[in-house]
Amino acid sequence: MSDPIAYPVFRTTDLALALRVARQLVAVGDVQHAEVSVDVELRTVPEVLRISEALPDAWFRKEDVKDWARDPSDPTGLHVGVHAPQLSRDPGFLSSHLPLWASMAYQTVGSIEEEFAALVGPNIGEIWWSSLVWPDVPDREIYREATNARVSLLLNSRSLELDERSGDHTVLVHVRRASRDGSELRHASWLAEQIGQGVIGPPQQ
Repeated sequence: MSDPIAYPVFRTTDLALALRVARQLVAVGDVQHAEVSVDVELRTVPEVLRISEALPDAWFRKEDVKDWARDPSDPTGLHVGVHAPQLSRDPGFLSSHLPLWASMAYQTVGSIEEEFAALVGPNIGEIWWSSLVWPDVPDREIYREATNARVSLLLNSRSLELDERSGDHTVLVHVRRASRDGSELRHASWLAEQIGQGVIGPPQQ
């Protein structure tokens, strides 16, 4: 078993540029089995309605752990997720459950990224590419990695927890977490170098 660790390698206020850099990083790996997922936090009823109409395949959920504890029976279905076509359009209902998160998981790479990025606006969100394979680089003591190979693009946030708002977007590369031998930083740095970038901050888990 191993765990991933993520290093920020690029940050900008230009979302189109951030998306382009993230895709360049994805292309460093083997993308034969790669998938892309998206997630966005929605804090107002108009935003929920806008996203549910624009992304009819999205699923909507709550991330309120206290709400789960209050009512584990989940009468709204929002603990496990409600498909956009089944989501209530009643403003009273929606406002009582804000914020809601909208997501689409494990889509075909290239099928959703631009559309989603255009819809996010000022909301906190993430686009991430998974099921990548990082290549072998034996002369740098870097070895093929599939289990933890991933790229994240954080929208309007700098934290993988998506719990702090920022005015910019951050690209992170995920690698296998090592045991104090420095190999994860070496691996992340090499991957960033392949697209003319470098590690720009401490790792996140």
